Order: sequence, then C-alpha cells, then structure tokens
Amino acid sequence: MSATEFAGRHVLVTGAGSGIGAAIAQAFAERGARVSLAGRRRAPLQDVARALPPGASLVLADFDVTKAAAIANGLNIAREKFGAVDILVNNAGDAPSAPFEKIDEAMWSHTIGVDLTGVFLVTQAVLPDLRKRGAGARIVNIASTAGLKGYAYVAAYCAAKHGVIGLTRALALELARAGITVNAICPGFADTPLVQRSVDAIVAKTGRTADEARRELAKNNPQGRLIDPKEVAAATLWLASSAAHSITGQALPIAGGEVMAG
Repeated sequence: MSATEFAGRHVLVTGAGSGIGAAIAQAFAERGARVSLAGRRRAPLQDVARALPPGASLVLADFDVTKAAAIANGLNIAREKFGAVDILVNNAGDAPSAPFEKIDEAMWSHTIGVDLTGVFLVTQAVLPDLRKRGAGARIVNIASTAGLKGYAYVAAYCAAKHGVIGLTRALALELARAGITVNAICPGFADTPLVQRSVDAIVAKTGRTADEARRELAKNNPQGRLIDPKEVAAATLWLASSAAHSITGQALPIAGGEVMAG
C-alpha cells in the first residue's frame, strides 16, 4: 500500500473523537485522504482534527447516528467541503453493561439504536455517494468479537454486533456487482475509552483495582493483552485499499486468537 493510496479520497468516520475511530481517521489522513470526523461532541473531534495534517479533516459535531435528520445535515456539510463520500467507516458505538435481568427497555433500545440501527441509517444515507463511485467504494463496519461470540453482561451489545455482521454479509451480496465491498472488523477488548468504561464498572462493582480489571479483560486475548487501536486502523486501511478488491462480506477478528474463523 503506497503512502498516497487514498490521496483525494473522501472518508467518513463515525465515532471519530477517540479510540479506534480517531486512530482510523489519523491513518487515512496520513495517506492523503480527506476525512470527515463525525461524532456527537465537538471538543474531542477538534482534538483529533488538530493532530491531522492541515486541511485534511472536517469536524461534524452533533452527528447522532440514531437520527436521520442529523445524519443528513452532517452529510450535506461534508459533501460541500470534500465532495461525495468514497469510503464509509461505521465506528460509532456504545456498550453499556448489566445482567440480562436488569437490562431495561431504554438500555436495550439505546444499544441497538447506536450499534446497529446507526450503521443502517448512516450506510443508507451514504450509499448514493458510494454507488456513484462504483468500483473502489468501500464500507467498513467496526463490529466486535461480540458479533462472533457471546459475553456475559453485555447481551444487548452482543445482539447488536451480531446484527452488524448479518447486515454486512447481506449488503456485501447486494453491492457486489457494483464493485462496492462491505466488510466488518471485529476487535477484541481494545485499549480505548469504551473499554476503560468497562474497567471502571468492574472496579465499582468488585472493588478490584483498575490494573487488575484491565488484566482480567486482557485474559480474553490468548496473547494476554489489549488490542492497540492502530492495529484496527491498519486492517481498515487494507480493507479500503485496492489490494482488497475481492474481499467482501467478511468479519475479520483482530483479537490475538480469541476468535478464529471456521
């Protein structure tokens, strides 16, 4: 992959204000892409933008992936700045934790809304752009190993991420003739603010230290570590590159061997 592989390409990244989304945005911008940083909060998006090459990014605050009107407004701004979207990275997500019996309808609806319906709404809104691009257009959904297996106390999150995998596979077949690839990346526990919230919850519920909680989560990975967001960014770049033209409908685990394709 050349240093200018994505020169002039317009990449939209949701949930771009921290963690995996920020790492993906940086990786694309460093290779010449014009990146629309989408998220709900302006301050973290601006922090990410300041770390990118001048003129390489656009901040789309108030980009709520559960609201069609907010998505449409953000896309209009992005198109005015950078033109049609060439590559979509659906990264926005949330993972509240609770025993199944204590999941209320509000938590369930919120999780499904952000993690699954958000992917549907954003993808549907961006798809006309991708169809115009045709061959070379890409959709990369950041799912989770929770889309490939189960974890206790995050039933809603597992259900949503399994849904993202199903959506990825169905859409890959629908768009295959158009030359648009659709893939999912499934990170294990990663060193991100989202996982830090899980650490905080473990500390609050069990009295363990934060280091003990992080080590407990890292045990899920046979390599005994948390995933670096840059590893997910590297996989995203590959799936979006010309080298991955024949890769579609796949769910790629980045998890140190925790999940293996059958």
